[in-house]
Amino acid sequence: MTTSKTFCSFCNQEQTADIPLIAGVDGHICEDCVRLASRVVSSWGRRRAATKPFKQIPKPIELKTNLDRYIVGQQLAKETLAVAVYNHYKRLNMESERTGMTTTDDQVEIDKSNILLLGPSGTGKTLLASTLARIVGVPFVIADATTLTQAGYVGEDVESILGRLLDSADGNMELAEWGIIYIDEIDKLARSGETSHGTRDVSGEGVQQALLKLVEGSKVKLNAKGRKDQNDEHAMDTRNILFIAGGAFEGLQAILEKRFNRGKNGIGFHVDPSQSDAEHDPLQLFEEVQPEDLRHFGLIPEFIGRFPVITALHDLDEQALVRILTEPRNALLRQYQRLFEFEGVKLEFTSEALTAVARDAIQRGTGARGLRSVMEGLLRNVMFEMPSLEDAVHCQIDEAHVNGEKTVKLMDNKENQPLPLSCKL
Repeated sequence: MTTSKTFCSFCNQEQTADIPLIAGVDGHICEDCVRLASRVVSSWGRRRAATKPFKQIPKPIELKTNLDRYIVGQQLAKETLAVAVYNHYKRLNMESERTGMTTTDDQVEIDKSNILLLGPSGTGKTLLASTLARIVGVPFVIADATTLTQAGYVGEDVESILGRLLDSADGNMELAEWGIIYIDEIDKLARSGETSHGTRDVSGEGVQQALLKLVEGSKVKLNAKGRKDQNDEHAMDTRNILFIAGGAFEGLQAILEKRFNRGKNGIGFHVDPSQSDAEHDPLQLFEEVQPEDLRHFGLIPEFIGRFPVITALHDLDEQALVRILTEPRNALLRQYQRLFEFEGVKLEFTSEALTAVARDAIQRGTGARGLRSVMEGLLRNVMFEMPSLEDAVHCQIDEAHVNGEKTVKLMDNKENQPLPLSCKL
């Protein structure tokens, strides 16, 4: 009795002990054809994903309106970012539509404009970049400049950022090439001084030099794991990746004040009346930054030139912190109110209490990040006891609670009486 032979329905490969076939309802398929089909379907998905998120790019006003839902204040920074991001992806859409068309001599090629964010810690630099990426719908990665070192030294090479972006795009190279990279703590790469040229600066000026080609636009070969590879034909083109760099630039304020105060200390004919009478708001001092100030801070001119869009985030005052507590879509007060609702407790803050929380956060000197620390310290004891108290229904915080003059209490549903807590603030 002879047995019928089985063949692959696609390539007609015969099934053997070494070459098994996957059986279907009306046919079979071999391993090689499965791999080929996977690559074909993956390329279809890349083409769809690379074009779909950017066809309906929000206009600058719409981008800023969406940013207003999550970020309080910083109007200048939000407008600048909205315009830069819109122009960047409008440029990519135009280039994708011109693909395959014949080029003419009078065709204008638009270069990308990377963005440099300046501002004290806790003013919303990282939140601005991540929120923009979420609104546009592109892969986004945050890289810490302090972990990068010059090529050849122990640490991460600058090309490792591209590997992380590729992971964020689930291995989709075309989609990753249209992503956004936010490089945080960029001010930590500043040179230690003007006379430091004779020593190796592997984590400072050396990284700035290594980032130049990456930021401006180059092709970097990456292997399957997203690492730099000289022998792989797959390369990531960084020409269409939008780079946003941010840093607190602690010490830059002194450079700005020195420039503004130049001539004030003179007497007689050396006094410049226009400068001596000028007043500058210390909260918005970073809005006056010029490239020359960044050079004096320690960034090399070539690196500064790769970031033509420079915008500043000013320090937050008491009123702005109160708005951050209450207004954004994910406001901190709403988050804690939701946590209390899970336990059946209504949490309320008086307006005086919110002002006291903002005042305490300012004293900590960590910007908006200090708000959560204040709230955690204020509500820690009641959140510890609350899951164990079945009668708790209400908790009201006033200024005396924030200032430590009164103990925070949970109220029961019987004549709104305070429930005893086993631990004190």
